[in-house]
Amino acid sequence: MSMKSKGNRISRRALLKTTGAGALMAAIGTEFPFGVHIAQGAGPEVTKATLGYIALMDASPLVIAKEKGLFAKHGMPDVEVSKQASWGATRDNMVLGGAANGIDGAHILTPMPYLISTGKVTQNNVPTPMYILARLNLDAQAISVSNEYKDLKVTADASALKAAFARKIADGKKVNIAMTFPGGTHDLWIRYWAAAGGIDPDKDVATIVVPPPQMVANMKVGNMDAFCVGEPWNEQLVNQNIGFTACTTGEIWSKHPEKALGMRADWVDKNPNAAKAILMAVLEAQQWCDKPENKQEMSEIVGKRQWFNVPVADIVGRAKGDINYGNGRVEKGTKEFMKFWQGHASYPFKSHDSWFVTEDIRWGKFEGSTDVKALVDKVNREDLWRDAAKSLNVVASDIPASASRGKETFFDGKVFDPENPSAYLKSLSIKRVEV
Repeated sequence: MSMKSKGNRISRRALLKTTGAGALMAAIGTEFPFGVHIAQGAGPEVTKATLGYIALMDASPLVIAKEKGLFAKHGMPDVEVSKQASWGATRDNMVLGGAANGIDGAHILTPMPYLISTGKVTQNNVPTPMYILARLNLDAQAISVSNEYKDLKVTADASALKAAFARKIADGKKVNIAMTFPGGTHDLWIRYWAAAGGIDPDKDVATIVVPPPQMVANMKVGNMDAFCVGEPWNEQLVNQNIGFTACTTGEIWSKHPEKALGMRADWVDKNPNAAKAILMAVLEAQQWCDKPENKQEMSEIVGKRQWFNVPVADIVGRAKGDINYGNGRVEKGTKEFMKFWQGHASYPFKSHDSWFVTEDIRWGKFEGSTDVKALVDKVNREDLWRDAAKSLNVVASDIPASASRGKETFFDGKVFDPENPSAYLKSLSIKRVEV
């Protein structure tokens, strides 16, 4: 939590007290190319916000923005990045809001702002309107399976597990597949994977909720047969020889969207300049995280006790695209590493949010009559992303021309056309909705 200045290690707080914000900006300006922006315009309405995060690698931009002084650089020196125990805790603290000792925003599963904004997952179904300001990453989650099934050679094709799961249930035992939050990204990945293999995630197995940092321990004691979670937990599972990775989620949908920077709509509406400052800091951190030469340092920073409390050895391999699947399959230099900036990773495509809402219709989280486009237009604030990117002087090639990435094709040949979600739903044999 300290930084170098002319060879001496001094804290940011001390530097601010003794020499003012200007010296701090100059000290960190050397590492980041965009210069100082807090003097431009009206400046942030407040200097503090509380942002939640879960110990997952896609929270790295928030951690780096804090550790590298980027929130301070953009006029938000008092931003707190606060660890949450689970996605349920993230939801509850978001509903509370920072003014009531909760949080103002978070590293969050992309569907959650939609589920929270509509009251689908909140107490008494009371909506708490939210905005998505940025995507935090593409790819790099994984589906891992217990060593009990190691001889089945399970990959993105889960069909070999169908009979194995049925036999286990016939013997009077339970089959649990775990994810991190109902209707969240990990829930949708493992459901897509299971259903593509002919396994109904609601009827053929039990789908359970486990917080990310508790996944490995729960599989170790036999509480689950498969799970979907982000890194570093799949890599840690393999390193501890408890299970193996069937596939990365990028093998299900290449360059897929994952986490988002979500904030309470009322906070953003009340503090538009502060929200922009936060967004600029996060975008700058995403660019830093995306550079190959920074992967080792990023892994060392987020692995610290106060952040993830995870050995660097459980982080750095997959951060670089080196994957030991744990079942004899080892691949080096793959494209399955986490993308924080490249490929428009930071930009929140509306077409991607449309897929998440459509999948949550598929599994009964939203009604079949939901107006997907209207809901996405209400929550997705890609306009704020564009404004922040413009102020950062982001090169034109890194700013998408359209809010749609177009049609998306999945590993099993299914195609999602954001202009026709119902056709996608009709093409799926296992679902909870009549189309």
